[in-house]
Amino acid sequence: MDKILDFIAGIGRTLLDMVRMAGQVALFGLLAVSHLVRPPFYWRTFCGSLIEIGYFSLPVVALTALFSGGVIALQSYTGFAQYHAQSAIAGIVILAVTRELGPVLAGLMVAGRVGAAMSAEIGTMRVTNQIDALSTLSTNPIKYLVTPRLLAGTLALPFLVIIADILGVMGGFIVCVMKLNFVPQAYISATIASFKMMDVTVGLAKAAIFGFLIALMGCYHGYHSRGGAEGVGAATTAAVVAASILLLTFDYLLTDVFFSQ
Repeated sequence: MDKILDFIAGIGRTLLDMVRMAGQVALFGLLAVSHLVRPPFYWRTFCGSLIEIGYFSLPVVALTALFSGGVIALQSYTGFAQYHAQSAIAGIVILAVTRELGPVLAGLMVAGRVGAAMSAEIGTMRVTNQIDALSTLSTNPIKYLVTPRLLAGTLALPFLVIIADILGVMGGFIVCVMKLNFVPQAYISATIASFKMMDVTVGLAKAAIFGFLIALMGCYHGYHSRGGAEGVGAATTAAVVAASILLLTFDYLLTDVFFSQ
């Protein structure tokens, strides 16, 4: 009986810890966002973060999207060929890429690359007392370190998703034309006919939220890291895991909201 009670108590403590952390993250994010409307704004930090997130993440996002579009085309052909519905492949590719795979895959790639980098950079500043030094110099560390990164993540990821959408559709086109012997003109016509601006809008809305969440997790875990190099490593891992889980969770929630659109 005591073991059962201890088990239940452990579950309760875990749930309370999760709720407590969710509240801390929410307050941390709200505080950072509030600094957007209060000067000064550190443009140099913002521009550097925008280049780091948007430009330097472009190769990995582009390659992921290109091959993912090709995989979707191959898998769709395997299923649709049984029902002689190969003409629907172009529509499936553009729908899957623009609504789902473009923002999700780009978000996961950026979470692994940028979320870890943000957490490691800010975490190193924390354990080496550089953040305390900023406060000593009358510089608000959240305004200087966090707010520009949140804005940069929110703006950069939609740009990456636009590139991912284009390359994902191109990947499907290349596979269908070069491997599955589709007529290029017919495939392009079917793609254009299936294109809906609403699908792109939904994907970009997801991307903006994903970018904010990735930057928030990276900054939060780095800002609250403790314990030297080991603590920075733990914070980096936690940032990537938390960002990935939140990304997939919000992807479902947003998909449910836009399901009828």
